[in-house]
Amino acid sequence: MLRPGAIPEILAAVADTQEVTLGDRYGLMAAMLDESLSEEEARAIDRLLRAVVRARVRSV
Repeated sequence: MLRPGAIPEILAAVADTQEVTLGDRYGLMAAMLDESLSEEEARAIDRLLRAVVRARVRSV
């Protein structure tokens, strides 16, 4: 179970650093597997993943 508010915290951290850490990746994976993920959160994760693919955000 993902703790409440984890997705916004990850997104804020990535916005500040322009990097997705291993911990962030595990948190995002857990969120995507969580059936209670809201549509808004799923869209935010999709935007983040597109940023990684387009090299706007770096995976460390």
